[in-house]
Amino acid sequence: MSKITRSTALALLAAAPLLCQVTAAPGGAANVVNRDWVRENYTKFEYRVPMRDGVKLFTSVYVPKDVFSDEKTYPMMMQRTGYSVAPYGIEQYRASLGPSDLFAREKFIFVYQDVRGRYMSEGVYELIRPHKPNKGPKDLDESTDTYDTIEWLTKNVPGAVAKVGMWGISQPGFYASAGMIDAHPALVAVSPQAPVTDYYLGDDVYHNGAFMLAHRFAFYMGFRNREGDPEPPKPAIPFQFGSPDGYDFYLEMGSLANANEKYFKNQQPFWNLNIDHTTYDQVWQSRAIWKYLKNIKPAVMMVGGWFDTEDPMGPLRQHSFMEKNSPPATNMLVMGPWNHGGFARGDGDRLGRLNFGSKTSAYYRANIELPFFVHHLKGKGENKFPRAYVFETGRNQWRKFPAWPPAGAKPTTIHLDAKGKLAWQRPGGTGFDEYISDPAKPVPYINGLATRIPNTYMTEDQRFAAARPDVLVYKSEVLERDVTVTGPIQVDLKVSTTGTDSDFVVKIIDVYPGDAVDYNVPLPPPPAPGAALTPSVPLPAVSTMGGYQQLVRGEPFRGKFRQSFEKPVPFEPGKPDRITFALPDVAHTFRAGHRIMVQIQSSWFPLTDRNPQKFMEIPKALSTDFVKATQRVYFGGGDGSKITLPVEER
Repeated sequence: MSKITRSTALALLAAAPLLCQVTAAPGGAANVVNRDWVRENYTKFEYRVPMRDGVKLFTSVYVPKDVFSDEKTYPMMMQRTGYSVAPYGIEQYRASLGPSDLFAREKFIFVYQDVRGRYMSEGVYELIRPHKPNKGPKDLDESTDTYDTIEWLTKNVPGAVAKVGMWGISQPGFYASAGMIDAHPALVAVSPQAPVTDYYLGDDVYHNGAFMLAHRFAFYMGFRNREGDPEPPKPAIPFQFGSPDGYDFYLEMGSLANANEKYFKNQQPFWNLNIDHTTYDQVWQSRAIWKYLKNIKPAVMMVGGWFDTEDPMGPLRQHSFMEKNSPPATNMLVMGPWNHGGFARGDGDRLGRLNFGSKTSAYYRANIELPFFVHHLKGKGENKFPRAYVFETGRNQWRKFPAWPPAGAKPTTIHLDAKGKLAWQRPGGTGFDEYISDPAKPVPYINGLATRIPNTYMTEDQRFAAARPDVLVYKSEVLERDVTVTGPIQVDLKVSTTGTDSDFVVKIIDVYPGDAVDYNVPLPPPPAPGAALTPSVPLPAVSTMGGYQQLVRGEPFRGKFRQSFEKPVPFEPGKPDRITFALPDVAHTFRAGHRIMVQIQSSWFPLTDRNPQKFMEIPKALSTDFVKATQRVYFGGGDGSKITLPVEER
């Protein structure tokens, strides 16, 4: 790849702001949506909407004022949430309405509802309430609560027409997914965004059997069950870790069992639900909402981020399942270069040290999200929604596809080879690499201090890990052409361990060349025209990403689940075995001049809990149960370890 010269770099950086401009809203600052603007343009109502069993759910509704002055009518945009519809009281207004301020200016009736058992709603809350596919007259779930809510609202809210759109991010995304099952006829458009879809299979709680420790601990410190009758949220008291170093905090915690006694004081049933069910049992399967997304009638826009630290699999799994089970006419998957919910806030032009060259979040809100709902609820605009609308990182461009994964992606295998090489051809010789995995010194997931999961860790430089003796590194030759990967990445490892259980973390990494420019760092101004350059006036430096090892995709796999997530089996110490699984989809181009790297390790702490490397119920492990193990990864021959990438042919 040709080098980027100083003059080229300066020119590109100077032009970047012009290339990334987004048109301002008409009216300038006067059109900014804030609490006063909402109060001036909308009237707030509060209702207690009855469900079929008599339980009443607290619902805030914001109606455009011209419903009363000019007899206008509007469709509704609804969100159901377990995170509170505050502020409460008809004199207290939200500072924003809808998925973005564009919706408030477009005008809809906006509906926010506390789900059953949360805050001001009656009833009993259940975490990700199981869906009941075969209901009797008295059965209820989140699908029936959504249906009953829409039935009541369309008959009682002033100015409402019988067209409803629904959206929600994360846990509210789960409620959006549930609401479109056996949907009310008035529910015509739904957008589950970064939705909780299957707590066990790749979302918040478990990834391939490994427990997502740091995120779950921090989340359940703040997300507690209501005690007593309906009431607004109580002031939150942040948990004090006592140290900025989460790595040391979780090491000192020891076994997962210690967290309940020491920190939760046996008062957090949601935490217990997580660690009491370490296999894919009925508790988790009944909460897997994706399995019920058949014959969906509303138009659907599934939204997610390539760098979502919490629910990376939700939108991908739901879209894939729906496409195979009588999907609606519009079933669009939108994936961008975002962390959890990053599409709903900010510009989306960068994440961590990555610069995406344009304001991807602002673009999505104005050119994808708003047109989707405006068309289906108001009949405006063309009905031209692709099956997949994704942002390709590496080349940094939006792309539309008639199907996802794209049909044109060809499975292409890259093999682990001797001396840390990745080979496009199967190695003739055989062998293995080995390392010692010590639970007392687990591999960290970031190179720094943090008690909570940084929302940029999925883009971080992995050089700190590559330098450790307990991390295997395999690297391709310099790429002679761009390699575009679109879809899930398949992992096939031949491994052995001296333990009876072990984790294997696989990371796919984009290694930048030594002359890569960092467009995130502003350059100092160049010397004035005609100014003499002296040794005391140095040329402005170009910051680089030279050698950056960008994490493109990484996942752990708990070895005892290599045959089934329902029934774990131990390893036979020293005996080679296979681990096969898929990494979540990507849309990424490894540019010419870059390299592809694979890193393999047996801990990723405290992102995931430590494996004692003994076959057992890990939350019950004692300190003496955590033992060292020697891990081997075998390469070469007909059954050596390999990675299969869905590569676009160009």
